Amino acid sequence: MQRPADLISLPSARRSADESYPANDPQIADAISRAQENLLRQQKPDGHWCGELLVDSTLCSDFVLYMHWVGEIDAQIQERCVRHILKRQLPDGGWNIYYGGPSEINACVKAYFALKLAGVSADAPFMQEARANILRLGGIPKTNTFSKLYLALMGVFPWQYLPTIPAEMVLLPKWSPFHIYKMSSWSRAMLIPLAIINHFKPTRQLPGDKQLHELYPLGTEHSDFRLPRSERFWTWRNFFLRVDEVLKFMHPLRVRPFRKQALAEAERWMLERIGEGSDGLATVYPAMLNCLIALRCLGYTRKDAIYAKAEKDFAGLFVDDAEDFRIQPCLSPVWDTAINIISLVESGFSAEDPALQKAAQWLIDKEVRIRGDWKENNSYREASGWAFEYNNVYYPDTDDTAMVLMALRLVSPQDRQSLADLFKRALGWQLSFQCKDGGWAAFDKDVTTPWLEDMPFADHNAILDPTCSDLTARTLELFGYIGFDRNHEAVRRAVDYIQLTQDDDGSWYGRWGVNYIYGTWQVLRGLRAIGEDMTQDWILRGRDWLESCQNEDGGWGETCATYDDPTLKGLGESTASQTAWAVMGLCACGDLDRPSVQRGLRFLLSTQERDGSWTEEHITGTGFPKVFYLKYDFYRQNFPLLALATYKNYRQRTYHAPSFYRCA
Repeated sequence: MQRPADLISLPSARRSADESYPANDPQIADAISRAQENLLRQQKPDGHWCGELLVDSTLCSDFVLYMHWVGEIDAQIQERCVRHILKRQLPDGGWNIYYGGPSEINACVKAYFALKLAGVSADAPFMQEARANILRLGGIPKTNTFSKLYLALMGVFPWQYLPTIPAEMVLLPKWSPFHIYKMSSWSRAMLIPLAIINHFKPTRQLPGDKQLHELYPLGTEHSDFRLPRSERFWTWRNFFLRVDEVLKFMHPLRVRPFRKQALAEAERWMLERIGEGSDGLATVYPAMLNCLIALRCLGYTRKDAIYAKAEKDFAGLFVDDAEDFRIQPCLSPVWDTAINIISLVESGFSAEDPALQKAAQWLIDKEVRIRGDWKENNSYREASGWAFEYNNVYYPDTDDTAMVLMALRLVSPQDRQSLADLFKRALGWQLSFQCKDGGWAAFDKDVTTPWLEDMPFADHNAILDPTCSDLTARTLELFGYIGFDRNHEAVRRAVDYIQLTQDDDGSWYGRWGVNYIYGTWQVLRGLRAIGEDMTQDWILRGRDWLESCQNEDGGWGETCATYDDPTLKGLGESTASQTAWAVMGLCACGDLDRPSVQRGLRFLLSTQERDGSWTEEHITGTGFPKVFYLKYDFYRQNFPLLALATYKNYRQRTYHAPSFYRCA
């Protein structure tokens, strides 16, 4: 289709600064068209989409360490990992965990160690700069437990100072104060392989030139690195540290009557979850890498079918880019496909379009029909839901399920009854995950025991699966679109939860996206969908907070640093995805003529690339707050399209596309 070249830029120049965009504005129409074409170009032949997840350098660093631990070094991949790591070194000599962020001690130590293992001289100028930076940050003693465990595997940190991860925890019954299903699904998948590793302590001895003596501050290498206790005598932290001391005392005595049984159960648990229906343990990088190490500890070799599968699944995370080898933390096809369907239909694509029909069928085929780990905390009898990845049957989640159902409601089904049955089944599953406080968490129900955060091996900041405003509001959004009554008990409890979790300044914390912009947008959109009066004071405070952090260029941006320092909330260089979220949040409150809405639209229209995408360097997705962040490559492409479509629809008073499914 040929379009006039001046539509790309001239209409904006002709419009005065205080003039609002009409629904039929040619520049908005052109931007939507180009954004749609951009998404369609990237659709896979079977109908789905899968964008890249970009992360920091630690994944390549850890893989280099693993290759040296196992003694099977792929020289070509190692060299490409080295280039990847060096490409991301900061001017101060360190490495960060998100774009624009400061040097982070774990990333720095891992990068330095990987480079040294790969044969880079410690005397190279960039290594000297890295070493100086690491020492300024406190050196190896300041790394977290999981980094130290990987260092212990290579003999450069003493095992005696690592928290014991007893394999016997897999045998604890559900009535006990602690058992493995009181932890988040991702912690469970990381820690059970680590419990096997902790038992065997399979240490590789390195030659002198590969050691890391120089990363200990002077005089500290042989210090006592036990985790410090709290000042007060009775705290959960001190309790767990005393238990750890008892376990360490018993270790040389070999008083472990249940250890053999525990190791066998841990192995069985792990093997079951890397078998059919799964693309690796929890299909997430840390668990999959730990699993490979644990399997080697148990005597599996590359000739064993289950190890070969685990290794192949892990290699599926590699991005073999000629310019820059990368490793993804996981794959996001279900999430990407659902959001892209929503963006395309809301922006005007026909519900009968063959491309969308194919995408919808792909999602339908990905429904999970077995009762995975979630059944341990949720007695709901019928399995349903969707996982984030291609194949991850043990771990469907509520966020993907809500997004998939919002997508499927928009596509006219060829078999209405079958899809209606699926909707009923999946809605029942989603409702069953509402937690005691009225909110929704991601993978499990009521995994919120606060004292578990004081366990010595919980410093990855993700031992629990807490309820959060963004997931709860997304579920409300789904319910609103399919006709839930506002007086439905689940809706009332969810709205109460949303009110209770609002910050004093009017914003909401975003657990799965960066951060308060993400949380506030999703809450406002969810409240609008469920039919809340958007002129209530507490809701308008959320709108006003969004407006208060709009940048001079008309966009919005927020740094990952807000998870460490909430005083930075709403501050950051403007990004396409966060601007799109803010615009949609403001639109949900009505009054489309507000200057903030119009300036946000101008930012999106003026920054769109000719291919229909937007450029975005900053990370706006969250894995583990303060620890691990994700850049979803599709966020810069689908959310701006959805924002433009939302504005156009609200102008036309259509608000959202009609749903084929209505709740009875």
